Amino acid sequence: MLTLAYAASGCGGQASSDLVHSSDPQLAALAAELLPDLASRAGMELSTPVRLEQRSRDELVRYLRTKLDEDLPADEARARTDAYAFLGLVDPDLDLRGVLLGLYTEQVAGFYEPDSMALFVLDDQPDEAVEALLIHELVHAVQDQNVPLEELTDPSLGNDRATAALAAIEGHATLVMFEYLTEQLTGSPIDLSEIPDFESQIRPALQGMNQQFPALAEAPRVIRESLLFPYIDGAVFVQRLWSNGARENPFGPLMPGSTEQVLHDRAADPVDLPARVDGGDVLLDDVLGSFEMQILLEDVLGIPGGVAGEGESGALAAHWDGDRYVLVDTDAGLGLAWAALWSDGESRDRFAGHVETGRDAFGGPVTIERIELEGRPATLMRIGADGFRVTFGAADAGS
Repeated sequence: MLTLAYAASGCGGQASSDLVHSSDPQLAALAAELLPDLASRAGMELSTPVRLEQRSRDELVRYLRTKLDEDLPADEARARTDAYAFLGLVDPDLDLRGVLLGLYTEQVAGFYEPDSMALFVLDDQPDEAVEALLIHELVHAVQDQNVPLEELTDPSLGNDRATAALAAIEGHATLVMFEYLTEQLTGSPIDLSEIPDFESQIRPALQGMNQQFPALAEAPRVIRESLLFPYIDGAVFVQRLWSNGARENPFGPLMPGSTEQVLHDRAADPVDLPARVDGGDVLLDDVLGSFEMQILLEDVLGIPGGVAGEGESGALAAHWDGDRYVLVDTDAGLGLAWAALWSDGESRDRFAGHVETGRDAFGGPVTIERIELEGRPATLMRIGADGFRVTFGAADAGS
C-alpha cells in the first residue's frame, strides 16, 4: 500500500476522462496520458477508470493512524516487539507503532489505497516530481484491477508470505517505473529484462534512501530492511521473471509464497507448521521466514553476510524450509517457542551450534534442541519463560 518516496504531487480543479476520475484536471490529464502505456508494460488490462485525488500531509497522518489501528493494534504491536526482542532483533522498549508512523510520514509522497480503489498524492511536493510518483502508483491501480492486492497481502497469511507478495507487487511497479523513466531519459526504447547484472544497478540506487530519510536510517535493521526488501529484491525477482522475454506478471502461479522464493528462483514451497499451545495464552503466532532469518544470523549471531540471499548467512538461510514461532503469556511470564525446518541435518546443526555459542545475544534464557519435524531436520528454540507446552506440525516438539 505505502510507497517509499521516489516523487510527489500536484494542483486543483475539476476533471475526468474515460481513464481517470479526479477533481484535479492537471493530474487527471497526466495520469490519463500515462495509463495505457503503463498497463501494456505491466502486462495487464485496464477495466475501469482510476480515481486520483490530492491529500494534505495532515490528512495522510490521520489516514496512517487509522490504518495502524486496523492493521497493527497496540496489543499486537507490543507482542511483536516482545517477540522480536526475545530474538535479539529489536530493543524491548521499542515503540513500534511510533517508529512505523514516523517512517511512513517521512517517506510517503503518494499511495494507492485498495480499500477505496483510489490513488492519492500529497500536496506538499515539487510539481516536477509528480510523473515518477504517478507512474509507480498507477501500476498499483492497474494491478488492483487484475488481482486483489489486499487479499494477496492479508496479514492473516503470515509475515513471510505477505512480505513475499508485497515484493511481487512493489517489485513489479518499481520495474515498470524504472523502465519508463529510463526511456524518457535516454530517448530510446529499453527492455530492463535484458540488462545484465540488473541487481548491482538498482540496489545502490534504492539503498541510498537510507541517507535521504533520517527516520529510515535510524530504524532497527530488521524494520529498515523489511521496508526496502519489496522494492529492491522484489524488482530483482520480477526482472528475473522477465528475462525469458515473456514479460509475465508476477501473480497467479508465479506469485512467490515465501521470501526465500523471492531470493532464489528454484526454492521449494515452505512447509507449514501449525502450532498448538497448552498452559498459556498465545499473544502472537507467526513465521519469521528466510529473509528475516538471515538478518538474525547476521545481527544476532554475527555470521558474515550483507546482501539478502548472499554471503555465509545467506547460504545458511537458503536451507530454511519453514518455521513458526509463538509468543505465550504464562503464569511465569512471557515465553517464546520457535521451530525451524532445515533442508539437511548439517544446516540444522550449524544453526544450532551458532545459537549455543551466541546465547547471550538473545532477549532471555535460551534453550535449543535438534529434533525432527514433519520428517525433516529441525530446531526448537525456547526463550524466556517455559511454563507451557507447544506442539508444532503433526509431531510433538517438546514441552
